[in-house]
Amino acid sequence: MIGYLLRSLVLALLVCLTVLVISFTLSHIGGNLAINLAGPDASAESIAKLQHELGLDRPLPVQFLDWANRAAHGDLGDSFLFHEKVSHLIATHVPMTFTLGIVAIAIALAVALPLGILAALHEGDGIDMAIGLVALAGQALPSFWLGLMLIIWFGVDLGWLPISGVDDWTGYILPAFVLAFVAIPAVLRLTRSGMVDAIRSDYVRTARAKGLSRASIVLKHAFRNAAMPVVAVAAVQLGFILGGSVVVEVVFNIRGVGYLGWESIQKGDFPVVQAVVLLFAVIFVVLTLLADLLGAALDPRLRAR
Repeated sequence: MIGYLLRSLVLALLVCLTVLVISFTLSHIGGNLAINLAGPDASAESIAKLQHELGLDRPLPVQFLDWANRAAHGDLGDSFLFHEKVSHLIATHVPMTFTLGIVAIAIALAVALPLGILAALHEGDGIDMAIGLVALAGQALPSFWLGLMLIIWFGVDLGWLPISGVDDWTGYILPAFVLAFVAIPAVLRLTRSGMVDAIRSDYVRTARAKGLSRASIVLKHAFRNAAMPVVAVAAVQLGFILGGSVVVEVVFNIRGVGYLGWESIQKGDFPVVQAVVLLFAVIFVVLTLLADLLGAALDPRLRAR
């Protein structure tokens, strides 16, 4: 188990480092940050002075190592656009995004688990195929399109729900459903697959022979075993949900970390962009690592690898 943990940690660190190097490089080759900050009418001298003040005239590897060293000590720099500490900006926007993500994964589980069980119980018939179409739609429909459609239907036409911002709990419903719709297919299909295997297993046949009720067999025996990998994949899907919050927060004008990242990209606020990328990379890697460890704890075969 210790060897498995160490390999997972090393892999997680390599993934974070790779993401940071790529995002850092793309941010710098996308244009001259000093020109974006000084404005198109600024003189060459002003631009050169600003580059020197911000350290942008140094070699790119030196800039990256300097930023990584400061980030490792908790200093993410200062925002070019908002003129305050990046760490403070992130801290003020994180609660909104995390709340949205938790609500979304809760909706995804509430929808996917029952549908997965139902599809397994009706394997191969019309109900199974109809539920499969739901999973297919979740993979095929773009988040921004679904968000706009929900805004038109439930916000503009019916007037049931708010279409912009989060003033109370109703503001989370539409954006959380859009994010949940992305996670539903993976959880649904894994639940269905696990339930199908469990229903065909010897211990379920033994439970039937003992005369146990259908509900007891499905929920107490089959689902308990089928749910083990679902718990692990739910953690990974939460990472996808938080990462996908950028598009949804922009569509619904929700001032979370995703919106902050998009706004900073538009304005060329590199320190904030890099911090947002770092945050999402760390969140996803940590959740993936937790999913691996949870899977290893539940399945001894994984620990033996």
